Amino acid sequence: MESNNQGKSGFTYTYSAREQAELKRIRNKYTAPAEDEDKMARLRRLDASVTNTAQAVALVFGVIGTLILGFGMSLIMTELAESLGLSGDGAMIVGIIVGVVGGVLASLAYPIYNAIVKAKRKKLAPEIIRLTDELMK
Repeated sequence: MESNNQGKSGFTYTYSAREQAELKRIRNKYTAPAEDEDKMARLRRLDASVTNTAQAVALVFGVIGTLILGFGMSLIMTELAESLGLSGDGAMIVGIIVGVVGGVLASLAYPIYNAIVKAKRKKLAPEIIRLTDELMK
């Protein structure tokens, strides 16, 4: 226990050098300005962001479309349609329509991916070209 100049007692603890370095590294993640980032690291991050966003959106479309397609198939091939109040030809028609909608959504995943990649590349092209010009000098 140490006492400070106001007469109050308190406890102080000093972290080891390794812990201090870790604390500084963590703090720098939240306080360092964007300019401190290495240019090559920024270039890699920008390049990866182009495909990461497009990939996530395309995966969502593909998975949702596939699930809807499967639901349509199960309406046709199982007793699920009967439990939903559909029977006979009605279940077949609804199942085909739902399956086609799911198939269309799933097949749109790749064109959506390409459209997003093209748009992001167009948006980020000036910054990426500026960074590559600086790095190639």
